[in-house]
Amino acid sequence: MSSPDAAASRWRVILAGIAALVLSVGLARFAYTPMLPIMRADAGLSAMAGGWLATVNYGGYMLGALIAASVGNLSHKYHLYRLWLVAAVLTTGAMGLTHDPVIWAVLRFVAGLSSTAGLLLASGLVLNWLLRHGFRPQLGLHFTGLGLGVAISGLAVEAMSRGVSWDQQWLLLGGLGLVFFLPAWLWMPAPASVHQQTLLTAPRHPGQRWMLWLIAAYFCAGFGYVISATFIVAIVEKLPVLAGQGTWVWVIVGLAALPSSFLWDAAAHRWGHARALLLAYATQIVSILLPALNDGAVLNILSAVLYGGTFVGIVSLTLALIGRYFPLNPAKAMARLTLSYGVAQVLAPAIAGYIARESGSYRGSLLIAAAAMMVGMACLVATQVQERRVTASEGA
Repeated sequence: MSSPDAAASRWRVILAGIAALVLSVGLARFAYTPMLPIMRADAGLSAMAGGWLATVNYGGYMLGALIAASVGNLSHKYHLYRLWLVAAVLTTGAMGLTHDPVIWAVLRFVAGLSSTAGLLLASGLVLNWLLRHGFRPQLGLHFTGLGLGVAISGLAVEAMSRGVSWDQQWLLLGGLGLVFFLPAWLWMPAPASVHQQTLLTAPRHPGQRWMLWLIAAYFCAGFGYVISATFIVAIVEKLPVLAGQGTWVWVIVGLAALPSSFLWDAAAHRWGHARALLLAYATQIVSILLPALNDGAVLNILSAVLYGGTFVGIVSLTLALIGRYFPLNPAKAMARLTLSYGVAQVLAPAIAGYIARESGSYRGSLLIAAAAMMVGMACLVATQVQERRVTASEGA
């Protein structure tokens, strides 16, 4: 049972995690999406170079996940979390201090490293605190930081789009990051060991084969989501009706993502995690196909809403599922799973940039992303089959 003091502290811990996500993912990582067309117009960034900057960012994220997976000591993870918070602020602001594409690439790589502070390390730290204090191991509130970060980055870029140069915008985004750095640093408590009773009540995961199928499904989710995450603003800017409105579409993505973690938590409670994930994958496929098959403004805005409403849910449901099975050190287990997500995020933007250069359109990349999500759904079905086999063998 949770104590009154723990109940009062719960909000500060959750707000620390939300702030870490806004800083390390919303600003350090995803501010690049609305900034991409601005840098292409004003800083001489080509479509191919834009894709490669996204690729090195996701490469940094993958290395960050590897580091998180290799660090077993919770205290060391806590110090790493704080180091990445500092890096998130510095790498965001420093984008405006240079015109050198090589230095941009280094900064985007380190920003990718820092994004694991919110998505993996903070997730594990928040889950560790909830388990230690008798709360349900749910991360829905924590993952509202993803949608909030997307919305804040979009609103900030839109607010600065008139009269502020692209380099000054990056400097101001770094300053905005300080606002979220403080609660993320001050309110996240150091971790401690989870009570033995929590370990005894944790569900047993259905074996290595189940884990491999889930990793494969998450790889496909990463491939499907990252093309839209990187290029959705640029795609919208190419539409005559929505030209100049790409940043607002990014804000719509963030606003749609804000309540999505609650909705997908409710879906998982009603239908189970696997079925909720299947529905989220199917909805995201629709969001990917809409701009690939139609240039209409209404359907592209609907695509942004569906995309925002699904990608956070997929991340939240998957990481919360893993956290339930590995309560002793959830961040380490999450990081292992996330490596597959990171590989997809390294491959997909570079592929999309190449296709865009050769064809002058992102349509081919979107079709590939939708196909990857369909394969991911098949992998999720395989996890269900494997879980039923394990359950049947244990009951025999």
